[in-house]
Amino acid sequence: MSLDPSHLEYPNRREGYDHALYPYRALHQAPAVQWPGGKSVATWLCVSLEWFPIVPEDKPFRAPGHMQTAYPDYRHYTARDYGNRVGVYRLLDSFAKAGVPASFAVNAAISERYPVLLRDIQSAGHEVIAHSTDMNGTIASTLPEADERALITRARDVLAQACGAAPRGWLSIARQQSFRTADLLKEAGFAYCCDWVNDELPWAFTNGLINLPLNHELSDRQILNVQQQSVDSYAEQICDAHDWLAGEAAAQSSARMLPLHLTPYIIGLPYRMDAFEGLLANLKARPETWFARGSDILESYRSHM
Repeated sequence: MSLDPSHLEYPNRREGYDHALYPYRALHQAPAVQWPGGKSVATWLCVSLEWFPIVPEDKPFRAPGHMQTAYPDYRHYTARDYGNRVGVYRLLDSFAKAGVPASFAVNAAISERYPVLLRDIQSAGHEVIAHSTDMNGTIASTLPEADERALITRARDVLAQACGAAPRGWLSIARQQSFRTADLLKEAGFAYCCDWVNDELPWAFTNGLINLPLNHELSDRQILNVQQQSVDSYAEQICDAHDWLAGEAAAQSSARMLPLHLTPYIIGLPYRMDAFEGLLANLKARPETWFARGSDILESYRSHM
């Protein structure tokens, strides 16, 4: 029996991808980018500041890091709240000691429950970007468009009220988007998102929204929690990544990004802070390094567009 020809017809098949959200290109095909001061590696510290409801929402999926045992799961709930009470202030102190800026991806619920955190972050010169409403605020294509729009708008408006200006950047829970998220973020006035991890330079969606790739493989959660590696190994891997990117940038005459996704209740534990502060000092001493907030990288990239 022969195969029906209709089985070989796929109207969305095209070069690179099966969607029109953005065009395909390999990294070596990207227009050359140079960061300010001739630096070749934009090192981006992005801290997730999260509020976990004690009852996890399992639809469309449970957010990574959520409560794990039967309700009420006080052990995991308070371990995560440790990040908002202790770990985040250790990170702020470390950033101040190293003299480096960061972006803080903040759940709207944080600004409602712990407004002093937002004031302390902003007064230190760091950037606040939107990280949904709380850790139950997940997005998937099963979420009705009106609900997704309302979630994005609420996160934006709550943070705008707390910070005095609307956030320019967006990080989804688990970096999860629907097929319409990019358009809804653009509609809501966001300039960039960090959900797509497929590059080491910024790139533009078809609608003009910019993506800053926040690679989860370089996150403290992935290396320290998921892979169960030591903090010394984590620091060594980040330095190895930096040096490889710097060499690649020199060889190809185009800069690179090194994103460090940080979680206060993970990296902010006391036995990890010495190695983390050593990592910041190590990177700061490298001549290729430009520590930058997401909005700084966005503006520099736009100057090349």
